[in-house]
Amino acid sequence: MLSMHALAPAKGARTKSFRIGRGLGSGRGKTAGRGTKGQKSRSGGSNKLVLKGLKQMLLAFPKSRGFQSRFVKAATVPVAKLAAFEDGSKVDLATLKAKGLVLRTALSAKVIGGGELKKKMHLKGIATTAGAKAQIEAAGGSVK
Repeated sequence: MLSMHALAPAKGARTKSFRIGRGLGSGRGKTAGRGTKGQKSRSGGSNKLVLKGLKQMLLAFPKSRGFQSRFVKAATVPVAKLAAFEDGSKVDLATLKAKGLVLRTALSAKVIGGGELKKKMHLKGIATTAGAKAQIEAAGGSVK
């Protein structure tokens, strides 16, 4: 029969608290597990040692200094790569993406010099360097 006076906590559920610093015979007397002398042995002597390894951790991070433009750089296409288009074709960002000359995620494109162009091209909405523009116009093309 279960009665109030017979109720007891499970074995090991309630452990006696260690009374630290209460004499040599107590098990943790005298220095109370703090060692001898020094800042950490004194009361109030903890100086937030949590951040001890922080400097090494910060050195491992890549530097985030300097200037980084908020504007997206235009994808560059050399003039020689425009040979993938037929003679007299109109070239814009969509057609460059279709031919795989710029990434599908590119927001703008810029034609730069490099190589020769023998076909006539009509560029629209694409930036060009002065040299590339001269090459395109020399081949009979136009840049808008």
